[in-house]
Amino acid sequence: MTTVERPRAEELRPVDRDLFRTLLRQQASTVTVVTAVARGTRPSCLGDLGEPLRAGFTATSFTSVSLDPPLVSFCLGVASSSWPVLARAEHVAVHLLAAGQADAARVFATSGIDRFAAYPGWTSGPFGVPLLGGALASLLCRVTHRVPAGDHSVVIAEPLALGGGADGEPLVHHRGGYTTTATAAAA
Repeated sequence: MTTVERPRAEELRPVDRDLFRTLLRQQASTVTVVTAVARGTRPSCLGDLGEPLRAGFTATSFTSVSLDPPLVSFCLGVASSSWPVLARAEHVAVHLLAAGQADAARVFATSGIDRFAAYPGWTSGPFGVPLLGGALASLLCRVTHRVPAGDHSVVIAEPLALGGGADGEPLVHHRGGYTTTATAAAA
């Protein structure tokens, strides 16, 4: 007979930000990069020529929501530099990164840089949404809902087109670094 260890009441502690973050580092998550585009918002008299604004960020919160209709979700902090674009974007692309794409994950997780200049492996896709090459899979989606959730927003999107890339191992985020389901990768 197998016994299951259960936490005792004296082992449970009140939740605080640092403890919560430490606990979440124990969960392994598939690494995705979400890209989006939105129209510029400055008036033309201030020099906005209608140039689209791009955003891209690394996310480990991607998940499927529904099969009928097909829906997916991811989360983004509303204080993020990508949020102003995501708040207005009609379409996004979600890229499930391959084991060899830790560099893409790092670039799109870096604040204060032009991520698209730093990562040349992308092209402009339908609706002007940036598409990354080499991903295990890509989903071009229409944003259907943005649900406020604490300091984040849950973005729900409907996949319109799917692209399969390379077959292989996924990039995984665990304990603050990147790894795979087969071997470790440098963080």
